[in-house]
Amino acid sequence: MAEKTIMLNCSAGMSTSLLVTKMQQAAKEHGIDAKIFACPASEADQHIQNEEIDCVLLGPQVGYMRGEFETKVKGAGKDGKDIPLDVIDMQAYGMMDGETVLTQAENMMKD
Repeated sequence: MAEKTIMLNCSAGMSTSLLVTKMQQAAKEHGIDAKIFACPASEADQHIQNEEIDCVLLGPQVGYMRGEFETKVKGAGKDGKDIPLDVIDMQAYGMMDGETVLTQAENMMKD
């Protein structure tokens, strides 16, 4: 089992799959043990309820759903804590910069 689990959400789960691959490559290069996966925003609830998610990142195209996701992640983490949530930087997303987005996720999980 991975040390950390990072969930990316977008409209259909397709556009973030390339970013997931880039993030996995960056994690491997840095020796980071992380499960990184993408899913459609419509499937987020089942993942949050059934898995130990350490970080949730929203694709810029679903950034408008942040308020809805804040409700989903409230108290849903380990020990009843909120799961860190943020919107992926639009430039990093557009460039499919897995390194930058992985760093964003790591910083969120430290706080």
